[in-house]
Amino acid sequence: MQGKTIEILKKIPGFQDLKSDDLEKISKISTYKNLSKGTTIFFEGDLGEAVYFLKSGKVKIYKTTLDGREHIFNIVGSGDVFAEVTLFNNIPYPASTEVIEDAEVGVIKNRDLEKLIKENAEIALEIIKVFSKKLFESQQKVKELALGDTYARTAQTILKLSKENGIKTSEGIELKLDISRQELANMIGTARETVSRALSQFKKEGSIDLKGKKMTIKNMEKLRDWLD
Repeated sequence: MQGKTIEILKKIPGFQDLKSDDLEKISKISTYKNLSKGTTIFFEGDLGEAVYFLKSGKVKIYKTTLDGREHIFNIVGSGDVFAEVTLFNNIPYPASTEVIEDAEVGVIKNRDLEKLIKENAEIALEIIKVFSKKLFESQQKVKELALGDTYARTAQTILKLSKENGIKTSEGIELKLDISRQELANMIGTARETVSRALSQFKKEGSIDLKGKKMTIKNMEKLRDWLD
Protein backbone atom coordinates (compact mmCIF):
# COMPACT_ATOMS: atom_id res chain seq x y z
CA MET A 1 0.00 0.00 0.00
CA GLN A 2 2.84 2.39 0.86
CA GLY A 3 4.39 1.96 -2.59
CA LYS A 4 1.06 2.86 -4.17
CA THR A 5 0.78 5.94 -1.95
CA ILE A 6 4.23 7.12 -3.03
CA GLU A 7 3.23 6.84 -6.69
CA ILE A 8 0.21 9.04 -5.98
CA LEU A 9 2.28 11.60 -4.07
CA LYS A 10 4.71 11.86 -7.00
CA LYS A 11 1.88 13.28 -9.12
CA ILE A 12 1.05 16.05 -6.65
CA PRO A 13 2.52 19.53 -7.25
CA GLY A 14 4.89 20.24 -4.38
CA PHE A 15 5.76 16.59 -3.86
CA GLN A 16 6.66 15.49 -7.39
CA ASP A 17 10.30 16.67 -7.22
CA LEU A 18 11.02 15.14 -3.84
CA LYS A 19 13.35 12.22 -3.35
CA SER A 20 11.91 8.76 -2.72
CA ASP A 21 12.89 8.75 0.95
CA ASP A 22 11.10 12.10 1.49
CA LEU A 23 7.99 10.78 -0.28
CA GLU A 24 8.14 7.72 1.94
CA LYS A 25 8.11 9.95 5.01
CA ILE A 26 5.02 11.79 3.73
CA SER A 27 3.28 8.53 2.83
CA LYS A 28 3.67 7.33 6.41
CA ILE A 29 1.61 10.26 7.73
CA SER A 30 -1.05 10.09 4.95
CA THR A 31 -4.45 8.42 5.29
CA TYR A 32 -7.22 7.93 2.71
CA LYS A 33 -11.00 8.27 2.69
CA ASN A 34 -13.47 7.12 0.03
CA LEU A 35 -16.21 9.75 -0.14
CA SER A 36 -19.46 9.76 -2.10
CA LYS A 37 -20.81 12.59 -4.23
CA GLY A 38 -22.54 15.17 -2.04
CA THR A 39 -20.31 14.58 0.99
CA THR A 40 -19.02 17.68 2.79
CA ILE A 41 -15.36 17.33 3.72
CA PHE A 42 -15.34 20.44 5.91
CA PHE A 43 -17.32 23.65 6.33
CA GLU A 44 -16.04 27.21 6.32
CA GLY A 45 -15.17 28.06 9.93
CA ASP A 46 -14.30 24.49 10.98
CA LEU A 47 -10.96 24.06 12.72
CA GLY A 48 -8.25 23.87 10.05
CA GLU A 49 -6.46 20.71 11.05
CA ALA A 50 -5.43 18.95 7.81
CA VAL A 51 -4.16 19.33 4.25
CA TYR A 52 -6.01 17.31 1.60
CA PHE A 53 -5.19 15.91 -1.84
CA LEU A 54 -7.21 13.96 -4.37
CA LYS A 55 -6.30 10.55 -5.69
CA SER A 56 -9.47 10.50 -7.80
CA GLY A 57 -12.80 12.30 -8.18
CA LYS A 58 -13.63 16.01 -7.97
CA VAL A 59 -14.28 18.45 -5.15
CA LYS A 60 -15.66 21.99 -5.26
CA ILE A 61 -14.35 24.73 -2.98
CA TYR A 62 -16.93 27.41 -2.25
CA LYS A 63 -18.20 30.11 0.10
CA THR A 64 -21.79 30.96 0.96
CA THR A 65 -22.70 34.66 1.03
CA LEU A 66 -24.84 36.26 3.74
CA ASP A 67 -27.89 36.11 1.46
CA GLY A 68 -27.40 32.37 0.90
CA ARG A 69 -25.79 32.48 -2.55
CA GLU A 70 -22.92 30.12 -3.32
CA HIS A 71 -19.68 31.29 -4.90
CA ILE A 72 -17.41 28.52 -6.21
CA PHE A 73 -13.71 29.37 -6.04
CA ASN A 74 -12.40 26.25 -7.68
CA ILE A 75 -13.10 22.67 -8.68
CA VAL A 76 -10.14 20.43 -7.87
CA GLY A 77 -9.38 17.05 -9.42
CA SER A 78 -6.96 14.15 -9.24
CA GLY A 79 -3.51 15.22 -7.98
CA ASP A 80 -4.68 18.59 -6.62
CA VAL A 81 -3.93 19.82 -3.10
CA PHE A 82 -6.40 21.91 -1.11
CA ALA A 83 -6.84 23.46 2.37
CA GLU A 84 -3.07 23.98 2.55
CA VAL A 85 -3.69 27.60 3.61
CA THR A 86 -4.25 26.35 7.18
CA LEU A 87 -0.75 24.87 7.36
CA PHE A 88 1.38 26.81 9.92
CA ASN A 89 -1.44 29.33 10.39
CA ASN A 90 -3.68 27.76 13.05
CA ILE A 91 -6.77 29.26 11.37
CA PRO A 92 -10.21 27.85 10.51
CA TYR A 93 -10.94 26.71 6.97
CA PRO A 94 -11.74 29.86 4.93
CA ALA A 95 -14.15 28.03 2.60
CA SER A 96 -16.32 24.91 2.44
CA THR A 97 -15.74 21.81 0.31
CA GLU A 98 -18.13 19.29 -1.22
CA VAL A 99 -17.47 16.13 -3.22
CA ILE A 100 -19.11 16.52 -6.66
CA GLU A 101 -17.78 13.27 -8.10
CA ASP A 102 -17.10 10.16 -5.96
CA ALA A 103 -13.59 10.67 -4.64
CA GLU A 104 -10.67 9.08 -2.86
CA VAL A 105 -9.23 11.80 -0.66
CA GLY A 106 -5.79 11.81 0.92
CA VAL A 107 -5.52 13.44 4.35
CA ILE A 108 -2.38 14.70 6.07
CA LYS A 109 -2.80 16.16 9.54
CA ASN A 110 -1.22 19.61 9.82
CA ARG A 111 0.60 18.79 13.03
CA ASP A 112 2.27 15.78 11.39
CA LEU A 113 3.21 17.63 8.18
CA GLU A 114 4.48 20.69 10.08
CA LYS A 115 6.76 18.49 12.15
CA LEU A 116 8.04 16.75 9.01
CA ILE A 117 8.66 20.05 7.18
CA LYS A 118 10.60 21.50 10.11
CA GLU A 119 12.92 18.51 9.94
CA ASN A 120 13.32 18.45 6.12
CA ALA A 121 14.48 21.54 4.17
CA GLU A 122 13.73 20.07 0.70
CA ILE A 123 10.12 19.34 1.59
CA ALA A 124 9.77 22.85 3.03
CA LEU A 125 11.08 24.44 -0.19
CA GLU A 126 8.68 22.52 -2.43
CA ILE A 127 5.71 23.39 -0.21
CA ILE A 128 6.68 27.10 -0.40
CA LYS A 129 6.74 26.88 -4.21
CA VAL A 130 3.19 25.49 -4.24
CA PHE A 131 1.96 28.22 -1.87
CA SER A 132 3.50 30.92 -4.08
CA LYS A 133 1.80 29.54 -7.20
CA LYS A 134 -1.57 29.29 -5.42
CA LEU A 135 -1.25 32.90 -4.21
CA PHE A 136 -0.51 34.10 -7.74
CA GLU A 137 -3.55 32.23 -9.10
CA SER A 138 -5.77 33.74 -6.38
CA GLN A 139 -4.52 37.23 -7.20
CA GLN A 140 -5.23 36.63 -10.90
CA LYS A 141 -8.78 35.52 -10.08
CA VAL A 142 -9.41 38.67 -8.02
CA LYS A 143 -8.06 40.77 -10.89
CA GLU A 144 -10.30 38.99 -13.40
CA LEU A 145 -13.37 39.44 -11.20
CA ALA A 146 -12.63 43.14 -10.78
CA LEU A 147 -11.73 44.00 -14.37
CA GLY A 148 -13.04 41.26 -16.62
CA ASP A 149 -16.13 41.44 -18.80
CA THR A 150 -18.69 38.74 -17.94
CA TYR A 151 -18.53 37.12 -21.38
CA ALA A 152 -14.72 37.14 -21.23
CA ARG A 153 -14.76 35.58 -17.75
CA THR A 154 -17.22 32.94 -18.94
CA ALA A 155 -15.04 32.11 -21.95
CA GLN A 156 -11.94 31.99 -19.76
CA THR A 157 -13.61 29.66 -17.25
CA ILE A 158 -14.75 27.31 -20.02
CA LEU A 159 -11.23 27.24 -21.47
CA LYS A 160 -9.80 26.49 -18.02
CA LEU A 161 -12.31 23.68 -17.45
CA SER A 162 -11.58 22.24 -20.89
CA LYS A 163 -7.88 22.09 -20.05
CA GLU A 164 -8.52 20.36 -16.73
CA ASN A 165 -11.53 18.19 -17.61
CA GLY A 166 -11.73 18.12 -21.40
CA ILE A 167 -11.76 14.98 -23.54
CA LYS A 168 -11.10 15.10 -27.29
CA THR A 169 -13.91 13.62 -29.37
CA SER A 170 -14.89 13.69 -33.02
CA GLU A 171 -17.23 16.59 -32.19
CA GLY A 172 -14.61 18.69 -30.41
CA ILE A 173 -13.49 18.87 -26.77
CA GLU A 174 -16.18 17.60 -24.43
CA LEU A 175 -16.21 18.79 -20.83
CA LYS A 176 -16.35 15.69 -18.62
CA LEU A 177 -17.83 17.60 -15.72
CA ASP A 178 -21.38 17.40 -14.39
CA ILE A 179 -21.87 21.10 -13.67
CA SER A 180 -25.07 23.15 -13.74
CA ARG A 181 -25.51 26.66 -15.14
CA GLN A 182 -25.82 27.93 -11.57
CA GLU A 183 -22.57 26.27 -10.50
CA LEU A 184 -20.82 27.73 -13.54
CA ALA A 185 -22.21 31.15 -12.64
CA ASN A 186 -20.96 30.68 -9.07
CA MET A 187 -17.47 29.96 -10.38
CA ILE A 188 -17.51 33.10 -12.53
CA GLY A 189 -19.08 35.30 -9.88
CA THR A 190 -22.19 36.39 -11.73
CA ALA A 191 -25.88 35.56 -12.17
CA ARG A 192 -27.09 32.35 -13.82
CA GLU A 193 -29.09 34.37 -16.35
CA THR A 194 -25.95 36.25 -17.41
CA VAL A 195 -24.03 33.01 -17.93
CA SER A 196 -26.95 31.57 -19.91
CA ARG A 197 -26.84 34.60 -22.24
CA ALA A 198 -23.08 34.18 -22.69
CA LEU A 199 -23.44 30.45 -23.44
CA SER A 200 -26.23 31.18 -25.94
CA GLN A 201 -23.96 33.67 -27.69
CA PHE A 202 -21.07 31.19 -27.77
CA LYS A 203 -23.38 28.54 -29.21
CA LYS A 204 -24.78 30.94 -31.80
CA GLU A 205 -21.30 31.86 -33.05
CA GLY A 206 -20.25 28.18 -33.19
CA SER A 207 -17.76 28.23 -30.32
CA ILE A 208 -19.59 25.58 -28.29
CA ASP A 209 -22.44 23.11 -28.49
CA LEU A 210 -24.85 22.49 -25.61
CA LYS A 211 -27.01 19.47 -24.87
CA GLY A 212 -28.38 19.65 -21.33
CA LYS A 213 -25.37 19.78 -18.98
CA LYS A 214 -23.11 18.42 -21.73
CA MET A 215 -20.87 21.05 -23.30
CA THR A 216 -18.60 20.53 -26.30
CA ILE A 217 -16.08 23.14 -27.39
CA LYS A 218 -16.17 23.39 -31.17
CA ASN A 219 -13.83 26.33 -31.75
CA MET A 220 -11.14 27.23 -29.20
CA GLU A 221 -9.90 30.26 -31.13
CA LYS A 222 -13.33 31.93 -31.15
CA LEU A 223 -13.53 31.51 -27.38
CA ARG A 224 -10.02 32.93 -26.95
CA ASP A 225 -11.03 35.95 -29.02
CA TRP A 226 -13.31 36.99 -26.14
CA LEU A 227 -10.24 37.37 -23.91
CA ASP A 228 -8.68 40.12 -26.03
